Amino acid sequence: MEKKCSAVIIGVGPEQGLGATLSKYFAAKDLHVFIAGRSEDKLHKIAEKIRQKGGTATTVIADATIERDVAHLFKMAQLDGNSIDIAAYNVDSNIPSPLLETDIDTFTKLWQQNCLGAFLFGKEAINAMKDRRQGTVFFTGATASLRAKPPFTAFASAKAGLRALAQGMAREFSPQGIHVVHTIIDGVIDGERARNQFPDYVKAKGKEGLLQLDAIAETYWAIHKQHPSAWTHELDLRPFKEPF
Repeated sequence: MEKKCSAVIIGVGPEQGLGATLSKYFAAKDLHVFIAGRSEDKLHKIAEKIRQKGGTATTVIADATIERDVAHLFKMAQLDGNSIDIAAYNVDSNIPSPLLETDIDTFTKLWQQNCLGAFLFGKEAINAMKDRRQGTVFFTGATASLRAKPPFTAFASAKAGLRALAQGMAREFSPQGIHVVHTIIDGVIDGERARNQFPDYVKAKGKEGLLQLDAIAETYWAIHKQHPSAWTHELDLRPFKEPF
């Protein structure tokens, strides 16, 4: 494979999802994308879509909460001497659970997927970028990153931890040329998950009341291209009709 700039995206699931959309968008910008997730079928489907559009992609089966899986992902991404320009942690696992009904397994699982995995991913990304002193690391957050609301208290605690991780990494590694970004998705994404899980809500909101996938990807790219004298560390994205 010809050496080229690349992007690593973990949390790639359905085609109408943010991970897949970021993968396709970055590939269209001539980055070789390494797309990772737990579903081989979904990854191959996205990779084929990318290739049909003239892009290049490598699929890697990985569980973000398993250290060896994350290490393997970044090892694969650097095998051919590719430079990693973008690394995006897009794992977003949510389980509604009133506090008194939340068991240790549920709380731990949410923390592992939303926070621990981000630590493992972020550490590998920084190691891959530090010698070149450049690159962008994205962590996708949620409304819950800023405020907890039942029955999502356990989820919010994990997302708040993710936000703190991103803040610490930004302060430590921005002076070394690595752009660390925390994006708060403050609203519902118009994707497969929302349409399957709460179709009535999606219908009531209408297209203009939901975050559009391509619009989010455009914002990620614009942040990646920022001049280092005016970097954004954190931003929130919401539909213009969404109250806040």
